[in-house]
Amino acid sequence: MNTHLRTGALAVALLSLAALTGCANQPKTLYHWAGYEEQVYEHFKNEKGPQEQIAALEASLQQARARDVTPAPGFHAHLGMLYAEVGKGDQVRQQFETEKTLFPESAPYMDFLMRNFEK
Repeated sequence: MNTHLRTGALAVALLSLAALTGCANQPKTLYHWAGYEEQVYEHFKNEKGPQEQIAALEASLQQARARDVTPAPGFHAHLGMLYAEVGKGDQVRQQFETEKTLFPESAPYMDFLMRNFEK
């Protein structure tokens, strides 16, 4: 009986150790998503104004910089469009240029948005 208890306790200990090891080795995400998806959703629901969304995205951007991670694709483009809503042209251009730098494949769309903003 004592042998079965030891075997059972050893099996539980090994399974616990394996589970903890699996949790500890989570892969690092490629992009910083915190707050971005929620703000896009809020934008389409029209429940928060652009100033509130800008503040939330700027806070998320500070978190990304502190963690030395890249914001998700579209993050700077969305932030630029929010700045366009409040008439801050210099920030619009800066955000669109940052999006193009981080994600060169977005350049045609960022250029299109910039042309439309300047009209």
